[in-house]
Amino acid sequence: MQSPPPGQEFVILLVDDRPENIISLEEILTQPGRRFLHAGSGNEALKQVLKNEDIGLIMLDVQMPDMDGFEVAHILKANSKTKDIAIIFVTAISKDEQFALKGFAHGAVDYLHKPLDVNITRAKVNVFERLYFTQSNLARSLAEVERINKQLERFVFIVSHDLKSPLASISMLADLLQADNRIADESSLHENVTIIANAANKLSEMIGSILEYSRKSLSQQTREDVDTHRLVSEIVELLFLPKHFKMVIHDCLPVLHTRKIKLQQVLQNLISNAVKYNDKKEAIIEIGAKDKGNWYEFYVKDNGPGISKKDHARIFHVFEITENETHKDSSTGVGLNLLKILVEEQGGKIWVDSVPGEGSTFYFEWQK
Repeated sequence: MQSPPPGQEFVILLVDDRPENIISLEEILTQPGRRFLHAGSGNEALKQVLKNEDIGLIMLDVQMPDMDGFEVAHILKANSKTKDIAIIFVTAISKDEQFALKGFAHGAVDYLHKPLDVNITRAKVNVFERLYFTQSNLARSLAEVERINKQLERFVFIVSHDLKSPLASISMLADLLQADNRIADESSLHENVTIIANAANKLSEMIGSILEYSRKSLSQQTREDVDTHRLVSEIVELLFLPKHFKMVIHDCLPVLHTRKIKLQQVLQNLISNAVKYNDKKEAIIEIGAKDKGNWYEFYVKDNGPGISKKDHARIFHVFEITENETHKDSSTGVGLNLLKILVEEQGGKIWVDSVPGEGSTFYFEWQK
């Protein structure tokens, strides 16, 4: 059995009305990183649980006066603060199925029968210790992810709010230029002003959606039918691609019932990166999707500089950047990590297939 993580201990509450049984059990289970609490009755066991929130396992004798082990387990499992504590019943009575079922119905997770087998007792407690630390680490990881998500949502709200003012100025000036007769007489100039006005309006709608998203919790965020072909077309339109770019949007792109803003963020970033880092005189970018049962597998393919195999995993880690000269000056090492968070929030995954000098294909899964 490995020692617990540094700075952590596994607390075991031993409950038995006979002190010699407690002493014997503690002697069997004692090892570095463990701390033991004692209780000589059901009532005392409940008091110990209330005083110690870090108990990971209760070794509970079934036959005790006043309040037996079944009653203690029933009370603990009825309380939301104590219901997840693992309980092993220690008993000298019947091993038959009916007795065991009664114990499990009252919240036991396992049984040990007296006289105790030392090796079996140690092995079972070791299993529950490992489970306890695994669950504790998972809970901490989930709390950290939640904290990061809240920070990101606050950041998105602040940035989006600050963008509204200059964008409003651009829209107002574009409207004024469209109304100017001198502009109207120059067809190419009028066309360019119209493009600016349309782009400003679409950006304003996007910022409004982002602000709405950042104000709401995940459960409150609106799910809607999203035509991903249209969504990708709008994203591409706002990029104002140079003439040497060829954009291929395949007809296989689906209609999804999902949170639009999150899917838009992923697609927009991948497409923007494919454009930003492309180093070819004839640049080609393809966007498509494959039906994978409960998922759609989207891909953004380019014929850019590519990414070396050793960097395939690194690029999705925060603040990690590749050694590719094309990326060095402009990449912060944050964007793909944020996309990874968004995709994994949906239960999917994101990865890259790339050959240096030939291009990259980024894939991500999105739940139907």
